[in-house]
Amino acid sequence: QVQLVESGGGLVQPGGSLRLSCTVSGTIFSINAMAWYRQAPGKERELVAAIPSGGRTNYAESVKGRFTISRDNAKNTVYLQMNSLKPEDTAVYYCNAYLRIYYSGVWNDYWGQGTQVTVSS
Repeated sequence: QVQLVESGGGLVQPGGSLRLSCTVSGTIFSINAMAWYRQAPGKERELVAAIPSGGRTNYAESVKGRFTISRDNAKNTVYLQMNSLKPEDTAVYYCNAYLRIYYSGVWNDYWGQGTQVTVSS
């Protein structure tokens, strides 16, 4: 089936940088939007950044100017470059893709397993 695999998470000091990646595999017909979400303990999952197939990127106010989302359609991969990381960025980051598989007329959201990002001194 469809699988989303994230990588690049880890432990960094405040002010440091990380680059997350997520690769989508499976019988994909087309991928529309791709996005990164995050969820900290005790908090709801929130949208961090999104990049539609042909539209304008959008970011949460808390990460504007620090994070950059990009995608490589040839590799079915979305990236999240995170700079100037803060302790409050600590969370599990989830990759999301809105896509359609072959032989299906339905578009659905698919999620990765998540990757831990910890910002601490």
